[in-house]
Amino acid sequence: MVTTLHWYGHATIGIFTSGYRLLVDPFFRGNAATTEDPEKLQADYILVTHGHADHVGDTVSIARRTGATVISNAEISTWASKQGLKTHGQHLGGGFTYPFGYLKMTFALHGSALPDGSYGGNPGGFLLTTLDQRKIYLAGDTGLFGDMRLIGDEGIDLAVLPIGDNYTMGPDDALLAVQLLRPQAVIPIHFNTFPVIQQDATSWAEKVASQTSTRVILLKPGEETSL
Repeated sequence: MVTTLHWYGHATIGIFTSGYRLLVDPFFRGNAATTEDPEKLQADYILVTHGHADHVGDTVSIARRTGATVISNAEISTWASKQGLKTHGQHLGGGFTYPFGYLKMTFALHGSALPDGSYGGNPGGFLLTTLDQRKIYLAGDTGLFGDMRLIGDEGIDLAVLPIGDNYTMGPDDALLAVQLLRPQAVIPIHFNTFPVIQQDATSWAEKVASQTSTRVILLKPGEETSL
């Protein structure tokens, strides 16, 4: 069983696993890192880590068109329900078994106000255990926190971490995160979309390679990798 992860740019991820199409933080319109047309994308589930506009993005339009179920915290799920969308609300530390695997919401250090200014609840990340027991940690927008070590104790196959700094972990803290998580592989995201989060991912990858046993997968927007 092959699980494919596609990076669209910024923090927008596509995951194809066990025949299901997942979109994570689908930010396309206004995203200078991608030329993808969201009207051409299909999704069965949309995962939203928090309420900021560059993460909620095109969730409403894509979910309305495709009938995808939106998975997020209780507050964002309630907000999405009011838009007429199918939703499943979770919260930090809670997990649920979906047809594509087991999905747990994890802690994140960030904010979560929705684009219209309403309360977006606590920000989070996702820990996905696929049907063939592969574990993918999607950190979301977060700073470094010590309980990443506990997440790492799950035995992470792939971690997806922000490295842009300013709004999230920067390269130094993201390196520490890798050391805490101990994943088999890591993909850096949430960098270079805007000038304030400009980073040298190649330099970061070299530091990770020299100081950990984790393999760094550097993707360009539009590229993908398989587990």
